[in-house]
Amino acid sequence: MANPLESTAVRQAGQLFMVGLPGVTLDNSTRLLIEEFGINNFIYFKRNVDSPEQLRQLSADLRMACEAHKLTPPLIAIDQEGGTVTRLPPPFTQFPDARRLADSANPEKALAEYAMACARELSDIGVNMNLAPVLDVCETGRGFFMESRALGGIPAKVGMLGSIIIKKMQENGVAACGKHFPGLGAATVDPHFRLPQVTRTKDELLGVDILPFREAIASDVAAIMTSHTIYQGLDTTNPATLSPLILTGILRIDMDYNGVIITDDLEMGAIENEATIDRAALQAFEAGADLLLVCHSHDKAIAACKNIAEAVLKAPPLQERITLSLKRLSLVRQRFARA
Repeated sequence: MANPLESTAVRQAGQLFMVGLPGVTLDNSTRLLIEEFGINNFIYFKRNVDSPEQLRQLSADLRMACEAHKLTPPLIAIDQEGGTVTRLPPPFTQFPDARRLADSANPEKALAEYAMACARELSDIGVNMNLAPVLDVCETGRGFFMESRALGGIPAKVGMLGSIIIKKMQENGVAACGKHFPGLGAATVDPHFRLPQVTRTKDELLGVDILPFREAIASDVAAIMTSHTIYQGLDTTNPATLSPLILTGILRIDMDYNGVIITDDLEMGAIENEATIDRAALQAFEAGADLLLVCHSHDKAIAACKNIAEAVLKAPPLQERITLSLKRLSLVRQRFARA
């Protein structure tokens, strides 16, 4: 790197990223991200899973590599919602879709048991953040793609059940993450492939979709994930992930949320079809996101990291934003990451 100032900026920017790993062991590419770029947040997928013992070793290796390079203990995340979004095969517990548990005879008990059992199994393999629960309000039988993953179509019920998951997950040592703010329940297009639009008015969004997130904040949720969706009633130009009106204006200021804001995967079609990852990552950070999710390409994560570092060096006020984001992330590490 050109100079110590640039190197420091890059390593600070790196701590804003959460990245995927290519395989079941700590590979050289991931080591480079830790050593050169200061990245110390990771996410597991099915491609990273061989056995409980292997996952324990992988998590331990990530912690040791971060420690060796004077980084704080890593946040290690996973999407273990249950049902259609399950990353861990047997012998891990195979949980049903959230909708099935929410529609059961005793949903409070069923979801509390899911959250506790899931947290214990994740803690055992060194995972300290679960990107759940889904807090999207999604009606039945309307053709919305989030139906099976959502806790229901009634905002108060989704908020109540989501809060049970958050509290039980976090009481058992795993950070919870409510998603997908400000609500993906009315989207008919999957943002994995292209950019959805939700046409609900601002009043509808505030009174329906956003209500469960207020409950989550009241329950001290560690993180909230953004939605790669345009909300016509809130910002006609930018998807929520890239919108200061939504992330800073509504979530930070109006809702007084001071926890971590994490983007959904920036490599999804909804974002990458519209802009390069390095540009989108900077825009998401400027909009108010603290943690930038790049699940596949290490080259794209590196380019995005360098782009943010360069922007910070050119615009010193952005340094205050990095400092604030790293403070928020540090508070989550203190609660949930184990050295």
